[in-house]
Amino acid sequence: MLDDFLVRAGLAAVGLSLATGPLGAFVVWRRMAYFGDATSHAAVLGVALALAADLPIGLGTLTVALAMAVTVAGLSARGWAMDTTLGVLAHSALAFGLVAISFFPAVRTDLSSYLFGDILAVSRTDLVLVWLGALVVLALLAWRWQALLTSTLSEDLAHAAGIKPDRERLVLVIALALVVAVALKIVGALLIAAMLIIPAATARGLSRTPEAMAGLAILVGAVSGIGGLALSLWQDTPTGPSIVVVAALLFAVSAGRRRT
Repeated sequence: MLDDFLVRAGLAAVGLSLATGPLGAFVVWRRMAYFGDATSHAAVLGVALALAADLPIGLGTLTVALAMAVTVAGLSARGWAMDTTLGVLAHSALAFGLVAISFFPAVRTDLSSYLFGDILAVSRTDLVLVWLGALVVLALLAWRWQALLTSTLSEDLAHAAGIKPDRERLVLVIALALVVAVALKIVGALLIAAMLIIPAATARGLSRTPEAMAGLAILVGAVSGIGGLALSLWQDTPTGPSIVVVAALLFAVSAGRRRT
């Protein structure tokens, strides 16, 4: 029989994949990889602020991740050079967060869990929050799916169809912030972007429609989560990085199939 904490960890991994799969597809289509990095790195600063204000960690990470995402989206709409801007914001937010956390000695030794995740420590409450957040993201994307696809394909086409690209960008920003908030404990701030990008990139070459890509990305994410959990238990490796390793191996297999 599986231990209770293993069941919770597996369910958390599957729940997270429900959100990262379709959202990751839009991250890949829109080439927003660095955007995901900036938002996830800001989550560490959110942890520090939550500790300072004696607030729930999830609330702190969600607030700061959302603030970072809205800031980046606003700068993008104004025509800023995003590569440089995102690089500055991503690394600055991470550095400020790490420095701020150093002022809390009680969490210094647990810093790796915020950076790389600790899925084996997911509680029942955490599991409920993960699934609730994932379902909210999934519902949000399903509601705006066609509008998001149109604005991703062409902003001119979106305007002609009466769709506001800036509004759809905001939908993605909100969804991304929610994913960062629920994923922090599972894969950590440094690996969230990997779980958004790698499963979607794996599914991209194996799918013929956007919907099929999103669905396959969910499956790849879930298999990566369960496989990474098994690898971690088998070889006593860090769980968060192990999940990403399995995802990377699946990507390598899919890339090899596309060449043949």
